[in-house]
Amino acid sequence: MAGKTIAVAVSAYGASVKPKLANIAIGGAPEDQLRGPLDTLLRELAGIGGLPVGSVHLVGETTLAELKTRPDFAVTVSKALVGFMEVKAPGKGADPRKFNDPHDKEQWDKLKSLPNLIYTDGNSFSLWRDGKLEGAIVHLEGNVESAGAKLAAPDSLLALISDFLRWAPIPPKTAKQLAQVSARLCRLLRDEVLEQMARGTPGLTGLAQDWRKLLFPQAKDAEFADGYAQAVTFGFLVARARDISLADGIEKAADELRKSNSLIGTALRVLTDNPLNQKALKTSLGTLTRVLDSVDWHTISKDKPEAWLYFYQDFLEVYDNALRKRTGSYYTPPEVVSAMVNLVDEALRGPLFERPAGFATSDVTVADPAVGTGTFLLGVLRRIAATIMDDQGAGAVRGAIEAAAKRIIGFEIQLDRDSKKCARICAALVPKYGSWIAHPKDTSRRLQPESFKACSNRSALHLLHASLARAPTSPHAYGFLLCPRVLVRKSLRRSPICRFTVPIGPLVQAGGAIRFCRSRPARGPHSRPSRNCSSMTDRA
Repeated sequence: MAGKTIAVAVSAYGASVKPKLANIAIGGAPEDQLRGPLDTLLRELAGIGGLPVGSVHLVGETTLAELKTRPDFAVTVSKALVGFMEVKAPGKGADPRKFNDPHDKEQWDKLKSLPNLIYTDGNSFSLWRDGKLEGAIVHLEGNVESAGAKLAAPDSLLALISDFLRWAPIPPKTAKQLAQVSARLCRLLRDEVLEQMARGTPGLTGLAQDWRKLLFPQAKDAEFADGYAQAVTFGFLVARARDISLADGIEKAADELRKSNSLIGTALRVLTDNPLNQKALKTSLGTLTRVLDSVDWHTISKDKPEAWLYFYQDFLEVYDNALRKRTGSYYTPPEVVSAMVNLVDEALRGPLFERPAGFATSDVTVADPAVGTGTFLLGVLRRIAATIMDDQGAGAVRGAIEAAAKRIIGFEIQLDRDSKKCARICAALVPKYGSWIAHPKDTSRRLQPESFKACSNRSALHLLHASLARAPTSPHAYGFLLCPRVLVRKSLRRSPICRFTVPIGPLVQAGGAIRFCRSRPARGPHSRPSRNCSSMTDRA
């Protein structure tokens, strides 16, 4: 855009806006009259700032007052989404923190999750990233309603627009940073799903009906939106953990993911394959794919599976801290897990059960009813691998792990944590034992993460009964319930107090009856634990 200056561009913008705002014959809200001139101004400033002519496009959205998750413009540079622009009526200002209108305040509460967003009322411009103001708010010299061609702007306007247009996702450096970034965008997706369902978007309402029919019959719209958003977000994260690109489209990513994880890949495809749904959710889905595609999980995790351990807890602190507390999403330290797994393994080897190989014995079934991110199941698998390594050598480990997968059951009421559990177990076992990837085309010889089932707590009791019933029918066959429920409370001095359900209470199968025995924590230093036992049929 040779020869054009910021002064010329802003003057032309003012000259085009004034008659629009002054003409009483033009219908629509005042901010609607700014859309066309703002489109022209942004593209001209992009050229002045050095971007190629024609590379910047503003995709306008239909103005619907009830939509709070859809900014007025999505902005692309060379066909890549870079950010969004929200336009307000002249005089309202460009600082959403000071808005008094309930609609504007609620909208800001949702849009502040976006990583690159401009607010403008035509007179002022501000740049926001993840809810934080970047630099200072830029004010034009004059008023768009009256200045006309005399409208002028400081040089800082060009700097703000150039900064906005040259944005690129910053790859998170730690698992906690990734959890926080993912949580903000997942929250926006949840809000957008709920908003579109309220409008009766057919694709989403149909999905919600299937969700209730197949998974959670009593789920309300808010619960479906929450489950949908988390399932899609964690599907993207698992794809990136497998080095699957999101830049080529969600459908392609889901198909690639299905090759190594058919459960999560299929779920991602089912939830996102409707083009109408993608269009309805394009603000959040477009931002999610752009931001998460920059994630390099190997750099973040340093290829250590423990990087997943506290991910969901960190995620929920940002996404919905009340949900974290309500669902008990606190995670057991690895040292405690190791001690508990060793205790159970030693008990299995002892005189009561006489299983010399401990967890590696073929008639030992392990069930974790609150699996979280798979910490305990991973501990069991590692123990099995160590036992086989010592007894039979490295060559026998792969077969032992594959056999163990058929005897290890995980239950999780939150589907999103099932994705994390699968990813974490994969991350731990693939590089070490190779059994999951040794035969990529021979699925019969590959350990499938679908072996670790997820269901509601009530269904878990029935599935647990059925799973233990598949164990050998010897009168000495036992199943163990590894129950690592951790409750973390805050005392007046804010010191954490943890209490654990003792993991070695046996689920004894005898004549079809199963008893669940749990030890309660002792009240004092010299008191004895109380026992609480009930039959499976009583609890079901």
